[in-house]
Amino acid sequence: MYKNSMVIGKFYPPHAGHAHLIAAAAAQSENVSVLVQGNRFESVTVADRTRWLSVEFADTPGVQVIAMRNDCPEDYHSEEIWKAQNELMRLALKSSGVTSIDAVFSSEEYGVQLAEAFGAEHVLVDLSRTTYPIGGTLCREDLGVAWPYIIGPARQELATRIIVVGAESTGTTTLARALSEHYRPRFPRLVDVSEYGREYTYEKFDALRAERADAVLDEMVWTEQDFGRIGARQNQMENDAADVCPLVIADTDSLATTLWERFYIGEHSYGSYHAAEQLPHRDLYLITDHEGVDFEDDGWREGEHRRAEMTEWFKETLTEKGHSWILVTGDHHRRMQTAVEIIDLILAQRSGFTSPPWATRTVLDGAEA
Repeated sequence: MYKNSMVIGKFYPPHAGHAHLIAAAAAQSENVSVLVQGNRFESVTVADRTRWLSVEFADTPGVQVIAMRNDCPEDYHSEEIWKAQNELMRLALKSSGVTSIDAVFSSEEYGVQLAEAFGAEHVLVDLSRTTYPIGGTLCREDLGVAWPYIIGPARQELATRIIVVGAESTGTTTLARALSEHYRPRFPRLVDVSEYGREYTYEKFDALRAERADAVLDEMVWTEQDFGRIGARQNQMENDAADVCPLVIADTDSLATTLWERFYIGEHSYGSYHAAEQLPHRDLYLITDHEGVDFEDDGWREGEHRRAEMTEWFKETLTEKGHSWILVTGDHHRRMQTAVEIIDLILAQRSGFTSPPWATRTVLDGAEA
């Protein structure tokens, strides 16, 4: 067992190969310092990468993840640049209470030179990347392909989340399904995140009918606990979808659940508010306009006369919470055109990993990846 080991990397973004390297170091060391290096030219902050790795290894004894700002150029053939880089690492370690290193774990050939600079042993782990055939370049260039390899905490925050909300019978489900079909050829693992509240309504009514066969819908009594379960389940469905695909299109969410709770029970009910406080990050809300859309009574709806009020609630709430939202109006074609135009731009922005000019590419099995 080594007493103090070090792992360095950009972790841009952190993936299964990185996790394997850190786990290998942890298995052979009392303490492992993971230096997360990030520079001003990269579009994912070093703080985010550090947090994701900290969550991933929260239950692994001895692992300490350290954020390290590093705007120094890279040049493996320059002794001066090596010294500048090493000093940044030494001070990052020193600031976290680490003054000596016994081993440097890496999957790179430069690990030998780095270990020598710290008077440590070099431990090479899976140089050929056969255990996990993944590199940072592939992750940055094609998130869809690389998604299963990116660590779980990073997937949750890197996923682009589009939430469709609106009053009853305003085309929310129609739009959400159409968007999913539009993007599924590009993202084959895209999951339909349906409105759990509707499913729960069916289950609740079936339970009432089991007690009394002649029961009618108006006799159902809604409680805070009902909306608490709906909100929590809606969050879980959304996060499960983000775990398997970098694009999430959801037909409502737990924040919308708080408004439906207000609609059915009143201002005094807060059963779903805890779930809404656990809301994952949002990229965009699409509010379906009630104007120009005929109300279709499918036997489960009761809010035709309150559609305008409910639409206003969505606008007010999303504005107060500081979320980005667009009112999608017009016919279905126009709504899709509006939605797709902005979603395409968001996807391009969210998947655009910028790098400085000296950044090197990971090469796997003789091919760039």
